[in-house]
Amino acid sequence: MIADKTQYLSDQLDDLKAQGLYNNIRTIDSPMDAHVTIDGRKLINLCANNYLGLANHPRLKQAAKDAIDTYGIGPGAVRTIAGTFSLHETLETRLAQFKKAEAVVTLQSGFTANLATIPALVGKGDVIFSDELNHASIIDACRLSRAKVMRYRHNDVDDLRRVISEATDYNRRLIVTDGVFSMDGDIAPLDKLVQVAQENGIMIMVDDAHGEGVLGNGGRGIVDHFDLHGQVDIEVGTMSKAFGVVGGIVAGKQEIIDWIKQRGRPFLFSSAMTVPDVAACLEAVDILENSDELVQKLWANGKFFQTELAKLGFDTGDSATPIVPVMLGEAETAQAFSKELFNEGVFAMAIGYPTVPQGKARIRVMNSAVHSNADLEEALSIFETVGKRLSVI
Repeated sequence: MIADKTQYLSDQLDDLKAQGLYNNIRTIDSPMDAHVTIDGRKLINLCANNYLGLANHPRLKQAAKDAIDTYGIGPGAVRTIAGTFSLHETLETRLAQFKKAEAVVTLQSGFTANLATIPALVGKGDVIFSDELNHASIIDACRLSRAKVMRYRHNDVDDLRRVISEATDYNRRLIVTDGVFSMDGDIAPLDKLVQVAQENGIMIMVDDAHGEGVLGNGGRGIVDHFDLHGQVDIEVGTMSKAFGVVGGIVAGKQEIIDWIKQRGRPFLFSSAMTVPDVAACLEAVDILENSDELVQKLWANGKFFQTELAKLGFDTGDSATPIVPVMLGEAETAQAFSKELFNEGVFAMAIGYPTVPQGKARIRVMNSAVHSNADLEEALSIFETVGKRLSVI
């Protein structure tokens, strides 16, 4: 008798469930906003990356509709063959101006932006110095590059110097870090990392997925936050979070962007962003260029929520951004906490291994600019109720 070829997967899935690490995916039946509807219930939404509330903004929706009437929907090909619209080039020009960079290329997502960039810049015989808590897309891109990867302790500039001193007999070298670390909400010391890169003649790259639309003047990102324009070689970002749409950004010197267009595999072998996505992103740039009101509201909401959670006795880690991790320890506790929150009217998913290390499971609270004070106060009351019920506080 032939053995079940997928039995090992069934066994592993059972193990995940037993450890409280199985992801139960919720289905949303409403627009992505401050509140969402799940299973016929309206809940306060505290787990989306929709920082500025643009995912359901009327101006972005209208821009997408208008662009469909003019250009249709899909690009129909990869960009190097027939899939580049004038709309794509307009977005890239506007993003370069917004971020004060020489040039920008857009891709399908922030994940593919990293997959396009790192293997195009370094390869076998080269070395990458990578923060130990970098995002999975950076980790995968480093693996694909075939370069040697040397990890340094999280946000530890002295350890980076040590690792660099131990790296000999390599050709090209690259330092890569997240800008905002999405699970903890802390910010990379980019100014100090740039200093190390300049002292050693090393390229430096930052993935600012959670800094786009959040950090800097009007949400221009971490490079603007530290006033490092022209000193960071590559800045990768995404338009799926604060911009409220989808798509990846690579910003930097003109020759780097030109090279990615020639050798970045996701750019060369996958279709471009769709027309409505590009048009909506353009409208998001317009909104951010003309007002920082949403950015300021986001930060006010984040500071308020983090402060009040701490007063209740929750461990909120060391976040320096509107991301608020509620540290709960074991995955089973985090899963139970998320379930109780859901029952009480708050949508906030548990995050455990492998997304975060073993023993550091949490509820990651994602504030947005469209949450009202009443929303946040109601959510805090529910956190207090659940926290006491589960003996967390």
